[in-house]
Amino acid sequence: MRKQLTGLALTALISAPVMADNGIITVQSKHDVATTADKLESVLNDKGMTVFTRINHAEGAKKANLELRPTEVVIFGNPKVGTPLMLCSQTTALDLPQKALIWEDEKGQTWLSYNDPEYLKERHNIEGCDAVIGKVKGALAKFAGAATQ
Repeated sequence: MRKQLTGLALTALISAPVMADNGIITVQSKHDVATTADKLESVLNDKGMTVFTRINHAEGAKKANLELRPTEVVIFGNPKVGTPLMLCSQTTALDLPQKALIWEDEKGQTWLSYNDPEYLKERHNIEGCDAVIGKVKGALAKFAGAATQ
């Protein structure tokens, strides 16, 4: 029993967000940007989410003769989850579908960042949708954990 509790505590610490600032949750990845984005896209597809597009900002920068460390955005969603949020506050549509930023910092470390649903709740004055916010929060944390571990 003690080993199980220790294992659960370590798992929570390892997969917990490293940073949460200004409504952004950021999780450290064990992989490079492309691999993290691939893993995220795979888990999203496996969970029945729609991946609308994947944007490689570094490639765009290169076309403009500029350099940018690896930086990708995956845009995804599911109307069964997003629509209830929009019904609570229609301006939430400004922040939907969901986006995940996968990026490399100046030290070569890869990170995955996404909007904290609590921030969206506050930003859009969402009331009466705590269950939906909780569901989104849990799903995003699971997706991020699966992509970064």
